[in-house]
Amino acid sequence: MTDTTEPRAIPPAEDASLPQRVERINFAAAMGALGDALVFLAATVGGVRPGPAHILSFIVAIALNYQLNIRVAVATAGRTRDVRLYGHLLVVSLLALFLRGGVLSLLTNVWGWPPSVAIFVAIGATLAVTLPGYEFSLSSHAWRLGSGTRWKALAVGLVAYAFALRLIYQGQVELLPEEAYYWSYSRHLASGYLDHPPMVAWLIRFGTAIFGTTQLGVRVCALLCAAATAFFTYRLTRNLYGVKSAWSAMVLSQVLPFFFMAGLVMTPDTPLVAAWAAELYFLERALVAGRPRAWWGAGLCLGVGLLSKYSMGLLGLAALVFVLLDPQSRRWLRRWQPYAAALIALAIFSPVIAWNAENEWVSFVFQTTRRLSGETQFSLHKLILAALVLMTPTGLLAAAALLRRRPPEEGGGGRDGGVARRKWRFLQVAVGVPLAVFVAISLRHNVKFDWTAEVWLAALPALAFVATSSGDKLPRTLLAKIRAAWMPTILALLVIFAAGLHFLVLGLPGLGYGERMELMPMGWSDLAQQINTIAKEIGETTGAEPLVVGMDRYAIASEVAFYASDPAAGGPQTSGAHLFGWTALMYERWVPLQSQAGRTLLLVAWKSQDLTDRCVAAHAERLGPVQDGVLVRDGRVIRRYYYRAVFGYRNFAKCL
Repeated sequence: MTDTTEPRAIPPAEDASLPQRVERINFAAAMGALGDALVFLAATVGGVRPGPAHILSFIVAIALNYQLNIRVAVATAGRTRDVRLYGHLLVVSLLALFLRGGVLSLLTNVWGWPPSVAIFVAIGATLAVTLPGYEFSLSSHAWRLGSGTRWKALAVGLVAYAFALRLIYQGQVELLPEEAYYWSYSRHLASGYLDHPPMVAWLIRFGTAIFGTTQLGVRVCALLCAAATAFFTYRLTRNLYGVKSAWSAMVLSQVLPFFFMAGLVMTPDTPLVAAWAAELYFLERALVAGRPRAWWGAGLCLGVGLLSKYSMGLLGLAALVFVLLDPQSRRWLRRWQPYAAALIALAIFSPVIAWNAENEWVSFVFQTTRRLSGETQFSLHKLILAALVLMTPTGLLAAAALLRRRPPEEGGGGRDGGVARRKWRFLQVAVGVPLAVFVAISLRHNVKFDWTAEVWLAALPALAFVATSSGDKLPRTLLAKIRAAWMPTILALLVIFAAGLHFLVLGLPGLGYGERMELMPMGWSDLAQQINTIAKEIGETTGAEPLVVGMDRYAIASEVAFYASDPAAGGPQTSGAHLFGWTALMYERWVPLQSQAGRTLLLVAWKSQDLTDRCVAAHAERLGPVQDGVLVRDGRVIRRYYYRAVFGYRNFAKCL
């Protein structure tokens, strides 16, 4: 059994001096905040940028706080040699540092506050993390999911920090190329698109209608989807394994890599995760708990999920498999509710079917036969690697328990044992069926990194149960290692996420910027402004502003359109490389070739060879010279780009 009691960090005799201890804590906090502000102001006046300046002033503040308060508290608690305590204090300090960096950047770079004023709000954010964080570190010897006297406070703190981190940075990190492309979806609203259903476009349109054409406007619904995911994951796990496991599952739904990112950026996976979590909840209520009314929610969520991504249908397949395998659930085959749920889902999804029918079924073909065509390629190893990244080694090891035949509770007989087996089988099937489909595909075809991501939602209740319960029949040594690894894994993930976001917005001392802007979203705004200026110069010379053509599938065209000087008013018109015979996805429909005849184009590429290709010359009456530009941040070169004007575009030309 796990010990749920923890020794007091401060002996009872100290309780009599509570006013003195509170006074000492307040004095240390005040002195730390004062030193923080003074060092920051002195550094910025001396020419240091706010990013490095706030890191320097934070270190001074933490040192003062340690000398005036923490050191005494550690000695009083008799924990001067407790390495784990110092690790917890370090984690709290790093989380506070990176969160306050986001607050400082938000106030100065987005809201336009002077750094000398913004630093005081950032210091307030620092105290909001460090005061409760240090106190919890000193009073709790072990941080565990679902155990200890203050396990719920720990869970609430972790979830709240993950939400705060995304909320503060969401509007500051530049859009990923995929997000900018889906924003382009929202400017061409439809019931379907070549590569995805329309839900992501509708959500972006909703967000930008409220917050404008901004990064926050594109992403705000991601945070709402993350909240829905947390809610339904909690409810599902509570129904299956109780409150302790439910809180732990909610933590995992917010801090595991894929789920954290799904609540930060806006892609089709973002609403799919929320719909998948809700569908699992309603299916459990219908199939395991036997509640007929739950089928209405299941039908609604299945339909919404299909509007987000076609892979939602795999969860419907999993539900059918469970009904066939579970004797008690087979009765639903003779009742009308499941069929009504299927009709509800079909009705919600019907606009996508109608759009495909009007467009030669292009989206269905793109996501099925087109993806499965081509050379045979074994990629199971990629699927396993993706699972290790999406779930972490700790999560994947714990999820392996789902493959066992028996439920984790002790005692498999009797009525309770039968209920436990049905719960466990429900999770097994919900994970196993979709995963089996992707495994089968990976044996002969290439797979995408995020294909299995939503599948692991059904594993979270089991992971949380394994992390909080002592009744599992896993080998004791393995179970102990899994439980011991969870909290370091969670804390490490939060620190990595916070540091990464800080790096993208304010940078980190000693770290440079990579060239892969599609992975590290920075420099896109600078590129758009430079291209916008070049396009205007060409327009002033020729009398007509050129069409900006990104010589890739969609990234350059989408990012330049979004970060143009006034995208709400149209900005420069952009297109993809399909004008020269290459692939550009939806740009092939948004910008038809025949409508561009005779037009001036401004080609933009990452490689000069893309601008000297014979296909470019074949489609032009006259070519301008290849020129280059450079993207710089904080005095450091991110990458170079190349551009070239094409005069008199010929859409009828053939490239041999």
